[in-house]
Amino acid sequence: MSFTTGDGRKLTYRKLGHGPVLVCHPGGPGFSADYFGDLAALWEQYTLVMLNPRGTGGSDRPADSRAYQIDDYVADLEELRNHLGLEQMLLLGHSHGGVVAQAYTAKHPERVSRLVLASTVAHFGPEQDTAMQRGIEKRSNQPWAPDAVAALEQEQAGLFATDQELSDIVFREMPLYFAHFGTAEAGYLDTLKSEPINADTLKLFNKEIFQTFDMRPILPAITCQTLVITGDDDFICGPICSEEICSGVHAARLVIVADAGHMTFVEQPQAFHDEVADFLGS
Repeated sequence: MSFTTGDGRKLTYRKLGHGPVLVCHPGGPGFSADYFGDLAALWEQYTLVMLNPRGTGGSDRPADSRAYQIDDYVADLEELRNHLGLEQMLLLGHSHGGVVAQAYTAKHPERVSRLVLASTVAHFGPEQDTAMQRGIEKRSNQPWAPDAVAALEQEQAGLFATDQELSDIVFREMPLYFAHFGTAEAGYLDTLKSEPINADTLKLFNKEIFQTFDMRPILPAITCQTLVITGDDDFICGPICSEEICSGVHAARLVIVADAGHMTFVEQPQAFHDEVADFLGS
């Protein structure tokens, strides 16, 4: 499905399920909503509206290759809310999508009735970097680890020029994002390889935004009930990141999913489903 923004761009989204609308924003940045799959079967209770952010999944790229700031994504989310005709929405953001969801809810607190922040971060400082390095070290004995770490370093250094080059790098590093990487996880990743990742936005994020963005000053403006959920073995957005968000959001509930990495809804779908459904329905 698609609609046209105020400035004439096409934004696309996937719609799945029935029940109250749950708007879902994926991460990356540069990923479409495809990687959500059925989002741990939350479609059984909710109508999932999974946005393909600008420049992904059939959504137009902006004319300005730098128009991938957090505020740009926030503006697109507001366009989607208007298109759906929702006075208020249930909102879920995963990873970079969680950063967008934090910024959106702080700017439009009256527009979000309940917020789910999944595997995300408020800022990335020395403590978060230390936790990431510990997570990488924990995986260092895996046969895929040297190549995955080399790919992560390539990605963060911006050593790619095209969407396809970036996609090749990202799928090499993706084993790091799971608590356990085996046949099932590799099969899941294989289903996502047909769509390239948007190189423009990830290069901008890594070069100019990743080390400088800071949601902490605006977290008190998030007044709705908020679920902050992450995997206990998420190497990049783990418990230390979630705890920091909860310290700034007054009405936040923290859930740490055992035996899960960054992709909690893939690794522990039942636990993810139950925690999110119970929170949204309570």
